[in-house]
Amino acid sequence: MRAVDTWDIGTLDVRPHMPQVLCTDADSRAIAINLPRGELMQEHEVHENSYLFVADGEVEISHADETAVAGVGFVAHFAPHERREVRARSDARLVMVLAPYPALTRRS
Repeated sequence: MRAVDTWDIGTLDVRPHMPQVLCTDADSRAIAINLPRGELMQEHEVHENSYLFVADGEVEISHADETAVAGVGFVAHFAPHERREVRARSDARLVMVLAPYPALTRRS
């Protein structure tokens, strides 16, 4: 039997501007992100469904004409190609899960 993969997002050595891939398997990818206060993940989109989990800190998530303030425990889901922007209101640690990965449209 395979051991369960686990991570303590609060203690991982994830450097700003250098997201860390936690796991990639046949259907998904999990990524840890360190976003310092005041910094921005510029408006972007991905080909997959994405789930953004706030593990520490507080961020603003802007999507279409809406902005949500998101603290620890907040989870957002974005459909493929939905554009969004994330700004850190404090030092923040995020986990993004992409699924299916790679997107079905990108598989050969």
